[in-house]
Amino acid sequence: MNLIARRAFLLASASLPFVGAPAAHAADPLPDARFVGFAQAVNDFEIGASRLALSKSMNENVRGHASRMLAEHTEAAEELRKARAEAGVSYAPDPSQPPNTTAMLQRLSALEGADFDIAYANAQLALQTEAEVQYGAYAQSGQGGALRRYAQRQLPKVKAHLEYSRLLAGGR
Repeated sequence: MNLIARRAFLLASASLPFVGAPAAHAADPLPDARFVGFAQAVNDFEIGASRLALSKSMNENVRGHASRMLAEHTEAAEELRKARAEAGVSYAPDPSQPPNTTAMLQRLSALEGADFDIAYANAQLALQTEAEVQYGAYAQSGQGGALRRYAQRQLPKVKAHLEYSRLLAGGR
């Protein structure tokens, strides 16, 4: 195990305990309002974490990923707003449901340098792993037409983000 991967594992174990936990493989999609809450939490986290990464990181890979995530999730947030309005569904975050994006952002804002880069990469991996499960379930079986179409359009992006997050967290 190389030094970056070892540090990533140790930091993830200490400060991001949910990273090592397997993703819940949701057989059923979230109800419409909870899916909206989940999707908005993902978009808000990605926008906030990307801004932090662009201000804190000197790592070219982290900064490139952050730039892409900022642009794509800003666009996704606007698309979600429109789909939510079309579906007539309100924002209903569920604080008991992972991911706890507020805590993740607080952890990231307290870090600097390589510690930030490792935590950012691991947070991306954790969030995108959960997003793939939730978006996949909703894209396949979600109730809301406009929201389901949103999930279907976003799912390929979520899968691409997950693959790049795996590379980023692996130190490559």
